[in-house]
Amino acid sequence: MQPASGGLHFFSCRATEDRAAKLAVVAVMALTKSDKADNGEKRLTLMGHLEELRQRLIKSVIAVGVGTAISFMFTQQIFQLLKSRAEGVELIYTEVPELLGTYIKVAFVSGLVLAMPVLVYQLVMFVAPALTPKEKRWLYLLMPGVVLSFITGAAFAFFLVIPPALKFLLTFGIEIAKPQIKVGNYVSVVTNLVFYIGLAFEAPLIVYFLAKIRIIKPRLLTRYRKYAFVGAFVAAAFITPTPDPINQSLVAVPLIALYEVSILLAKLAWRGVPQG
Repeated sequence: MQPASGGLHFFSCRATEDRAAKLAVVAVMALTKSDKADNGEKRLTLMGHLEELRQRLIKSVIAVGVGTAISFMFTQQIFQLLKSRAEGVELIYTEVPELLGTYIKVAFVSGLVLAMPVLVYQLVMFVAPALTPKEKRWLYLLMPGVVLSFITGAAFAFFLVIPPALKFLLTFGIEIAKPQIKVGNYVSVVTNLVFYIGLAFEAPLIVYFLAKIRIIKPRLLTRYRKYAFVGAFVAAAFITPTPDPINQSLVAVPLIALYEVSILLAKLAWRGVPQG
């Protein structure tokens, strides 16, 4: 007969596995939530939840459409803001519809950024029924922080990463050939940097939430720290358009710092709770 502590450890492990499984099937759990009915407990049908998903997707599309329409009125100013990262560079286009397509892309990406609070809200409201009341409170509290983290990361990329990266790319081999940058290529480089670094800055709060609902443990993050460091430089190589190690380090070092912050927040979330 096993000691009582062994039985408790077994059930603790099973509980942890159940929490981890929730991360993989959270959408399915959201589709199987239950509501109160007059005749007792009634489980909504799959079609009912698919209808709810459809409604939230429609609202998200409308939000992006409204944001794009608003951004379209200020696209000229947004273009000037994007061009300010590479002063003195004259952008060109070599295809008839290229400038129009780039103009629409800038409006759409700007609209997507404007609609982000609505998109996050719709996602949270769809997933929330799969969480406990306590987990919902943490989710709602962290929502503004996630949006603010994205804005902080985007500003970091725009003001600190993009200028030196563009300077290196536009001055490398200048004695051989003069740069003639296509407007579509320039916009893609700038928006990709801003978007992906903005997403990376959301990681600590997301890890904190997952640790708070006992899906991620600090020791797991610590165990894979060395792999995360290598992954940070690999990700920086994909995110930055320049091959030089200095500019890649401008992205990789903050990613590593964000990983370390994630570990600290995970430990804070588990403080006073045995990890099992």
